Amino acid sequence: MLKETNLDGVKSVARMLLMIPIHTTPYSPAVVQHPFTATGFVVVFDKGGRTNVLDLTKKERSVEWWQEFMIERINSVKDLWGVYALLNKPYGLAFLKFVTPYLSSKDYSKLLADAWVRSENPNMDKNFTKKELLDLFKKAEPPYLMTKDEYQMWKNLEQTVTVYRGVTTYNGFDRKAMSWTLDEEKAKWFAERFGENGKVYQAEIDKKDVYAYFGSRGESELVVDPKGLQNITMVEEVEQVIKLTM
Repeated sequence: MLKETNLDGVKSVARMLLMIPIHTTPYSPAVVQHPFTATGFVVVFDKGGRTNVLDLTKKERSVEWWQEFMIERINSVKDLWGVYALLNKPYGLAFLKFVTPYLSSKDYSKLLADAWVRSENPNMDKNFTKKELLDLFKKAEPPYLMTKDEYQMWKNLEQTVTVYRGVTTYNGFDRKAMSWTLDEEKAKWFAERFGENGKVYQAEIDKKDVYAYFGSRGESELVVDPKGLQNITMVEEVEQVIKLTM
């Protein structure tokens, strides 16, 4: 990787992603899919500073106007994080994939951590195979990938680590995922999400197969090489308890 991040290269990737067509959904124009917006309703400012609300699903000129406005914003930012802040959150890992050749090792590692933690379900990102996701972490530098406290927690893991994973019908088909937790109660919380009666699994893994510890969202998440998981067993099938208030 580069000693210093090439900001011009990062911006060129951002401008390329900006030109991807707006993908509509059944909830459009309120909800769309695009690297730079989650909604078809966007606000742009003209040269006089006047506010204009555009519907990106209606007129081609509205998209062009918005793209011109966003290009100015991309060109004006001062660093990698200014570009990254403009992105639609679910596209963080895809952005990383394309800008990696322009990043320093430090920025690459920090960007990977943020994109991974912000993603709702990075294990199911359609832009990556499981091997490609794992390779992202193999290239990262742990002292930059994690905060000081997270890095210390990662270094102090036992040689054999007991991990847990809570799943629902949405993600329960693949027990050998990369995201597990040290906290059995947090795994139970994941199993109960969306009003489901999910399952909690327990496994063991060697410390060498753990690539990161993330504690920023209170999830005590471990990113692991799924091939290293051993003795996977279901420890609980969660029964949702509904309390009625009279």
